[in-house]
Amino acid sequence: MSCLPFGTRKGESKVGSSVICIGELLIDFFCTETDINLMEGKKFEKQAGGAPANVCAAIAKLGGKASFCGKVGNDPFGSFLKKTLDEAGVDTSMVVFDPVHKTSLAFVSLQAGGERDFLFNRGADAFLSEQDIDEEKIKQAGILHFGSATALLEDPFRTLYFDMMKKAKNEGKFISFDPNFRNDLWKTNTEEFISLAKMAMGLADFIKMSEDELELISGVNGVTAGLDALQETCAGLIAVTLGSAGTIVSNGREKKAVPSICVKSIDSTGAGDAFVGALLYQIAHSENPKMAAANMDLVTKMVSFSNRIGAIVCTKVGAVSAMPSLKIVNQEVVSS
Repeated sequence: MSCLPFGTRKGESKVGSSVICIGELLIDFFCTETDINLMEGKKFEKQAGGAPANVCAAIAKLGGKASFCGKVGNDPFGSFLKKTLDEAGVDTSMVVFDPVHKTSLAFVSLQAGGERDFLFNRGADAFLSEQDIDEEKIKQAGILHFGSATALLEDPFRTLYFDMMKKAKNEGKFISFDPNFRNDLWKTNTEEFISLAKMAMGLADFIKMSEDELELISGVNGVTAGLDALQETCAGLIAVTLGSAGTIVSNGREKKAVPSICVKSIDSTGAGDAFVGALLYQIAHSENPKMAAANMDLVTKMVSFSNRIGAIVCTKVGAVSAMPSLKIVNQEVVSS
């Protein structure tokens, strides 16, 4: 038995439309001591990270065509990050090395059940500007993914981010958005984040969020009520990931709950990004991405596959390094 995603036929070599992921590429320093906070942690391991970079790696490792657009420091960490994406099969021709600002860093400790404690030291990713963009490559892409853990914070990146989204919208491209809210980044300025996230969601064809992000942005308790509130202004497909409980998807007309698989979670870092990458990988294989996202029967199949990818990632430490190939996914199906 094999687990082939929607749009992929056995023996097919087609890689589908290209996907460009825009945002941060950074170093995650993971505390290797189990169930301990950052204040007490002493031992850390270096891993490649950054939500849109994780999405990019997930697509590439599954066999899709993915490019990353973002900025790192011209330092050993920046070189390590580019090398890691290269090895994952990602097109890194739009990775820009900043000669002034250092590579962004995130420190992560793992709590019970695979939950995380974050601390960011932001650097080069904040300074991606219009002059850094390869317009020709952007034009060639069928899908643009925006994962905003840091992108909405400040200019020049914030203005560039929205300019790229609006241009992509005008050109009829498929736009994916993940708000990726982090308390450490926004602290008490959550109202600005909510306003900016809603602007981005209004431009998106697909939106992925966690249950906590849904409650924060909608201002309403409960998944059903939150989705109803958001889809008064958002026309796109919304997927709310619920961890081991699976995912609820809504297109404003109907909602469906899609279960996940049971795994022993070691580290949930990158699981949501893996879900997004797996979904975009499948959408990229469709003849018309927007029509595929509007068909709830097809969406249910795609989300089921994406849930499996996200669950597999939870069984390993790291994000990019934990993203599975299609071969590994099929092996997991056979052994489960």
